[in-house]
Amino acid sequence: MARYGVLGDIHGNREALEAVLRALDERGVKQFLCVGDIVGYNADPDECVALVRARRVAAIAGNHDLIGLRRLNFSRCSNIAEYALRRTRRTLGKEAAAWLANLPAHLIVEKEIILVHGGVRDVQQYMVTPAHIRDNAKLLAADFPGARVCFFGHSHEQRVYEVSGETVSEVPIDGQVLFRKENTYFINPGSVDASRKSRHKLAECAVFDSSFGHVEFLRVRYDAAATEAKAAAFGYRINPLTNRLYTLRRRIAARF
Repeated sequence: MARYGVLGDIHGNREALEAVLRALDERGVKQFLCVGDIVGYNADPDECVALVRARRVAAIAGNHDLIGLRRLNFSRCSNIAEYALRRTRRTLGKEAAAWLANLPAHLIVEKEIILVHGGVRDVQQYMVTPAHIRDNAKLLAADFPGARVCFFGHSHEQRVYEVSGETVSEVPIDGQVLFRKENTYFINPGSVDASRKSRHKLAECAVFDSSFGHVEFLRVRYDAAATEAKAAAFGYRINPLTNRLYTLRRRIAARF
């Protein structure tokens, strides 16, 4: 049992990742878990992979990682994500790509803890309602008997859901969230990358203590302006005309 820094949805944001790692270092965290999407959206995919590797982070593949590797297509992407990922496909280095290609779809830690990216069986599912959690709790019990703590990402929002039988409750995340041994928990640590957020530009993560059964959420400042400037300069931001063309292309494709 240990204290883990849990992070995900880094999306090539080096400044945010470095800020999160500094915050976790200040709290004495030595072990790290990542729920995927190391690349995508921003201009430093190789650098983020290198930082994650250097910290020996136990990571899984997210949908952006798989799309960047051409293992998934763009059919479930927004225009913004597709445009950035097309750039990621062109810029991702061979060493980073090889490392990403070896990431598993899920990872079991300490027998009772599991990492997934989206849903338990669908890497691109957004788990954002109690109904989603209820359905995935059943899949978790079927696919990973004994797992009672499921960390997930993809939706970019810090959340804790508690499952007791058929009842799913969203738990307030202020301060430490304590776990009951008889229940199952679905936890989103939030997104390291805040470039898609409108409410704030803070890098998010969580500290999970498996010995005492509690999780605490962090939000830290980073140089969001530098991230955005690089993304624009290196071709990761879609312009309005291209955005309209992407939308038109999708509408035409949907007719056939």
